[in-house]
This record gives sequence, structure tokens and C-alpha cells, in this order.
Amino acid sequence: MVYYTRILEKSILKSLQPGKVILLVGARRVGKTVLIQKIIDQFPSGCLLLNGEDYDTQLLLEKKSIAHYKTLIGTNSLFVIDEAQKIKNIGQICKLIVDHLDDVKVLLTGSSAFDLQNQFGEPLTGRKITFQLYPLSQAEFSIEENLLETRSRLDEKIMFGHYPEVWQLDNSQSRIVYLKELAEDYLLKDILMYDGIRNAGKLRNLLRLIAFQIGKDVSYQELGKQLGMSKNTVEKYLDLLTKVFVLFKVEGFSRNLRKEISKSSRWYFYDTGIRNVFTANFSAPHMRQDIGELWENYVISERLKKMSYDQNHFNYYFWRTYDQQEIDWIEEQHGHLHAYEMKWGQQWVRPPGAWQKAYSDATFQVIHPENYLDWI
Repeated sequence: MVYYTRILEKSILKSLQPGKVILLVGARRVGKTVLIQKIIDQFPSGCLLLNGEDYDTQLLLEKKSIAHYKTLIGTNSLFVIDEAQKIKNIGQICKLIVDHLDDVKVLLTGSSAFDLQNQFGEPLTGRKITFQLYPLSQAEFSIEENLLETRSRLDEKIMFGHYPEVWQLDNSQSRIVYLKELAEDYLLKDILMYDGIRNAGKLRNLLRLIAFQIGKDVSYQELGKQLGMSKNTVEKYLDLLTKVFVLFKVEGFSRNLRKEISKSSRWYFYDTGIRNVFTANFSAPHMRQDIGELWENYVISERLKKMSYDQNHFNYYFWRTYDQQEIDWIEEQHGHLHAYEMKWGQQWVRPPGAWQKAYSDATFQVIHPENYLDWI
């Protein structure tokens, strides 16, 4: 079994300090539990590790008493709760610990951002640092593989995505079975348990529709018509899918030029393997009609990982005009604009005339299989 060193390990270790709560969030099976075990191994002074999904743990933490928590943690210098979103009033519990146990460092993990954020809210304002763990990034693969291996595995990575366990399996069929089961876990474990979200079939159909609209503007009203649900319900479901780290949204960019479209949005999957589950297509890139959309999703999701792990704060958008000029990806950082077009085959295209005219100081680059590694 290959262990891929996670970039966040050093960042988390550096951030762990008394008086702060470190929150590690991410989708199920991206490797949070393995990562925290690696961190625990670096605390010879002792660690108390609890699992928030365990009923006894929930009962153990129910008594909100400083004396109780002092006795519980004892001489351990690190206190870790895996799947912390399952613990009722976890924010208040952590506040008591970091405010009154001077030498204890606290690390929590969770796969459900909306649960954790709702529970933290005010109790931990100014006391928490949040890190998001993604499926493996290419930078993490590159620690274990050479350039020749990276290039030879590109097709597989686009097809099967970057979930760590996918890369412990040695054949395509096993990977497909794993990804299908993982997609069901997303729906059943992280969304369908919530009040009012009971229609698994419509959730799957919504994800299928989104999977076929990568790189295209999404109309909530049109999706609602196709699914037999209201526009508001579509928006609610999509919002939940972002909060369990299945999808992310990209808004349109505009500086209020009359022909720019700014009120629409596009959606991408954090992982192309999960996207391919919902299109039911695991064919190799050279056999696919949707390789342009798949490539766009792949490199954009990898770019997000890189910028997040580098703690590089930026705004991102797509750009389109009413006369169908468009650019896949716009980054805004430190007052500068950088435009990128994703192309699987072409290595050079001219930037749209309207963009050049309106934003003459912006840079423009095509991201293709020969140069993508420098970008991600």
C-alpha cells in the first residue's frame, strides 16, 4: 500500500497551538483519518483520539464541565475528535477546552461542513483555523512519481479521479465499483440524513444533469423543469452538494460592460472520477466526445487544490458575453486579472476580442496536456 504524503500535514502541525481549534474538513474518504494518524504519531507526549460517530463518545462529551474535560484529557497534549460534526454542541465544548486547558492542542475533522459551521458559529469566533483536505493533488502524486509516470498516468487520473483508495486498486473494474459506492455514500450519509432531504433519485438525477453541463451556464429553472421540482429546491440541493464537497460553483465575471453575462453560474465536480460515475462513462480520453469538458473540470479542480494548499487567496470566475465570446477561467488577485482557456488538443488560441479590448492589461494562457503541470 502506497501512502501519499499530504501537503496539509506540515501546515496543520505548524498551526496546532493551545488556545486554537484546528478544523480539518473534506469529503468522505479523502484521507482525513489517515492524515490525523500521521499527525498523532508526531506527538510522543500523548494524544486522546475520539470518534464522534461513536455513541459512547457522544455521551462522554455531553457533560459540559471544565473539571470533567481536564480529567478526560489528562496529561495528553493533543485532543483529537474524528467526525466531530456528530457531537452535539461541539463548538461550546471546544471553547471550554481551549479557554481553560492551557497546554492542550485541539484538532477536529468533519466531512459535513454545514453541520460543523452551524455548530461552531459564535463559540469559536477567532479561535479556529480551518483547512480543507481534497482528494490527492498532483503535487502530492509528484512526491511519489517521476515525470514519466505522471505523463503516463494522466489518462487514468482523468478517468478515475484522485481519491486515495482508488490508487490502491490495480484494475479498472475495481476502481469503478469503488467510485460508485463512494458516490452513494455522499448521497445517503451526508445529505439524505437531513430533515426534508429524502429524494435520493432526484439528487442522483440532478448530479447527472450537472455532470453533462460542465463548462456550460446552468439554469436552475431549467433544471427544475427537468427534475419536476422548484427552482428554489434545485438551489437548495446544489448548495448542500457544495457543503459536502461534491460540487463547487463558479460565477460569471463582469465589470458591468453591457454585453457581459454576470448573473449565471457554472458547476464543477471536485473529482472527475465521481463526475464519471454520473455520466456512466469511464472510457479513455481518446474515445470520448466529452474530453474537452472533462479536461476543463480536471485541471480547474487541480488548480483549486494548489491555490488552497499554497494559501493563495484569489477570486475566480468564468467570462462570457451575450454574443458567445467566452473564457473558461478568470483569476483576480492583487488587482490583476489572469485569463485561462482549457484545451485538450489545441495548444494556442487567440483571446476573445471583447476581452482584449476591455481588459488589455490581463494575461491570457491556454492550459493543455503539455503545460498543465506548471499550472497545477
